[in-house]
Amino acid sequence: MTTFDQREHAMEAKFAHDEEMKFCAFARRNKLLGLWAAERLGKTGDAAEAYAKAVVMSDFEEEGDHDVFRKIRTDFDAAGVDQSDHQIRRQMDDLFATAVAQLAAER
Repeated sequence: MTTFDQREHAMEAKFAHDEEMKFCAFARRNKLLGLWAAERLGKTGDAAEAYAKAVVMSDFEEEGDHDVFRKIRTDFDAAGVDQSDHQIRRQMDDLFATAVAQLAAER
């Protein structure tokens, strides 16, 4: 194997690792977001965990964060929870940073 081939293989491996870490970070963020939303919806215990899982699963509906945001927004509106779109998006961003930090700490 030439040096170029080794370098190409290393870059492909790094890309795959980075993509896996990004997927894990978004999944963890969605679970944390689901737990945050569940608290505001008055859910505790198993109901909160089930809701967090539903938020994680909602991310597989379409590309990007729109499906997760839409689930939270719809559920908040139905329950009369007073959170602006900006507050929800801000929480999503903050929890993504938290998820990345948690994954980095586990390494």
